[in-house]
Amino acid sequence: MLRAVGLVIAVALSALLIFVALQPSTYRVERSATINAPPAQVYGQVYDFEKWQAWSPWAKLDPEAKVTFVGPKSGPGAVMRWAGNDKVGRGAMAITEARPDEAIKIRLDFVEPMAGTSDVAFAFQPDGQATRVIWSIDGEQSFVERLMCTVMGVNLDRMIGDDYERGLANLKAVAEAAPPATAPAPVAAPPG
Repeated sequence: MLRAVGLVIAVALSALLIFVALQPSTYRVERSATINAPPAQVYGQVYDFEKWQAWSPWAKLDPEAKVTFVGPKSGPGAVMRWAGNDKVGRGAMAITEARPDEAIKIRLDFVEPMAGTSDVAFAFQPDGQATRVIWSIDGEQSFVERLMCTVMGVNLDRMIGDDYERGLANLKAVAEAAPPATAPAPVAAPPG
């Protein structure tokens, strides 16, 4: 009887490990929303990390989190670091690429609760007088991370996607209430 129970446990464990090994090692989560503001107005809320505190879904999870900014105020090279409670963890984001009013790419480095690096992207597409914003994250999971997600029943698409949906709703409210973005004044040609 004991031998049969051991065999059943061994088969179940083997099946679990095979199932986890067959799961993709990469993940992608994407959400979108239409915001009733022009692309420049929405882009400006994402391009400047200091403005994230007004709409980020994680800022509300730990209002006491320590947030610091390094490098330029906005755009490529801008870095935001945070350290907070167990709901927001600790890490840093750096803007790696920006195409004005079109796209922003960010490297996301988590330190806690679990170390890892992901690529985050925002796309801003004109939609009549509005803007369609697409927010995505791409990353890789080790075998151990996939095993933990499987055993704990963690669905990354739902977990991250729910945060992205809240963030996009917050971004919509902030961007729609923001004053219209203004284009820089043209530089006058020198006389002569």
